[in-house]
Amino acid sequence: MVSYELFADLAIILIAAKLFGILARKLHAPQVVGEIIAGLIIGPSVLGLVDSSDFLVQMAEIGVILLMFMAGLETNLQDLLKTGPIALLIACCGVFVPLVGGWALYSCFYGFSPIGSDEFFIALFIGVILTATSVSITVSTLRELGKLKGRVGTTIVSAAIIDDVIGIMVLTFVIGFRDPTSKPTQVIINTLLFFLFSFGVGIVCYYGFRYIAKRYSHSRRLPIMSLALCFLLAYAAEEYFGIADITGAYIAGIILCSVKSSDYIVEKMDISAYMIFGPVFFASIGLKTSVSDITPEIILFAIAFIIVALLTKIIGCGLAAKLCRFTMKDSLKIGVGMMTRGEVALIVSQKGLAVGLMNPIYFTAVILLIMVSSIATPILLKILFRSDPVVEANPDHDLHVANPNIPSVLSNR
Repeated sequence: MVSYELFADLAIILIAAKLFGILARKLHAPQVVGEIIAGLIIGPSVLGLVDSSDFLVQMAEIGVILLMFMAGLETNLQDLLKTGPIALLIACCGVFVPLVGGWALYSCFYGFSPIGSDEFFIALFIGVILTATSVSITVSTLRELGKLKGRVGTTIVSAAIIDDVIGIMVLTFVIGFRDPTSKPTQVIINTLLFFLFSFGVGIVCYYGFRYIAKRYSHSRRLPIMSLALCFLLAYAAEEYFGIADITGAYIAGIILCSVKSSDYIVEKMDISAYMIFGPVFFASIGLKTSVSDITPEIILFAIAFIIVALLTKIIGCGLAAKLCRFTMKDSLKIGVGMMTRGEVALIVSQKGLAVGLMNPIYFTAVILLIMVSSIATPILLKILFRSDPVVEANPDHDLHVANPNIPSVLSNR
């Protein structure tokens, strides 16, 4: 029998998420933070108006799949392939240093565990959360300063693309290795097989969708078939390869990002994600966040988590940029530009919660990190660029750059 309470739950979630999202924007904070806080307030921890149900969990899962699909769609594949060794090195260091830093942080608080144990993978997963980069705030700031298309700006955007690709691969490995029945060799083989499978499917689908886009430009069948591909790859990733479903969704977006009508597909996906699935996903994080279990130790951990998250990105990306013969000041700009976190960190956290690699209590630290990094990054960038020659920004320039970290569902509200 259908429970009609789900309609009331959805109404409360959508209203609260929108109101708190608007409030967050007025306070110059990311709107996703407002939506998460909305879920926290209407959830069991505060008002108790809505409780997390199986239905909402499934809705949230669709939301995260759509967000990652759109992230892939908004990737500029040509820029990704042309970035070269500089952006690759910066991205690799920007993943490795935070990964080790997060593992070390958790281990310092709760003890160093032997490699292969559950606690070891939990500690490693904290590092995985820190690998994500979200440069939408950085892009907006660089555009305002007229530096978006400069050497530093281009390097930041390009490195951010590769950063998230590597981060998702690391997530896949950590989840795979954590399964006690899995073998390291088999995890590697399954991952390679999935990417080979995706490559083969990608070639066929790319030419098929290019034909459809050419013959039926901006017809509804294009986004419908695109969404079907997204769900099929997400299903195949989990069911047949043991890979995270969000990886399959992201790869589906990468396959279609160079199709002529990819912007049209994003526009249609944006409607579904913006209207219902996105708010449900972010609010569901708040619903699952428990404030009753917050202790002084957790607060101390959250403070240390934020410090480590910011410093490891600056150190990792900055040192790599210095090795690539950037000046010390430009290296610092790149490090600061890469330190913002956004919805990808939340998506990774949600996936960790689903597979038992993260306690909901640590969502508080992730939310605070997003808020702090989003406020600190533009301030620091403006200080660092203050002594540079002033270049007039072009207000007509398209902000829709190669950035997989912020789907339009989050940036165009």
